[in-house]
Amino acid sequence: MAATVAGARERGEPGQSGDTCRRALYFCGSIRGGREDRALYQRIVSRLRRFGTVLTEHVAFGELGAQGEEAAGGDRLIHDRDLAWLQRADLVVAEVTQPSLGVGYELGRAAALNKRVLCLFRPQSGRVLSAMIRGAADGSRFQVWDYDEGEVEALLDRYFEAHPPE
Repeated sequence: MAATVAGARERGEPGQSGDTCRRALYFCGSIRGGREDRALYQRIVSRLRRFGTVLTEHVAFGELGAQGEEAAGGDRLIHDRDLAWLQRADLVVAEVTQPSLGVGYELGRAAALNKRVLCLFRPQSGRVLSAMIRGAADGSRFQVWDYDEGEVEALLDRYFEAHPPE
């Protein structure tokens, strides 16, 4: 299964086929910046599947370590593939507690593409969220929500109830 999904990922195919009428969701979470929140990413991706097709579900894969993917085309393929998914996405959800250059880059590109963005941050982590992320929040298309880990599923439910597909 993992090899099949990995092969599809290298070819630029989302993990779930046949969902052309479902909302396309792009999930951002730290990979090379640190994998401490991997279990939380799995919970988020699992919940996001209720609301659409998660194009980047591999971010939550347990076997994906801090070295990231080993795609046949290397970093260039990963960059180009992920940007294609980002352009296709209807909505971006990012867990931004673990600092990550890649997630910051993806969020900047999403904002430039005028995508709807929901950033999730856990203040109890002891970290301070970058002003470039928190300052981008406009209360509409780009939102930053502080939360406790135990409430992540309910928080996502609330967001998607308030933001039905466009």
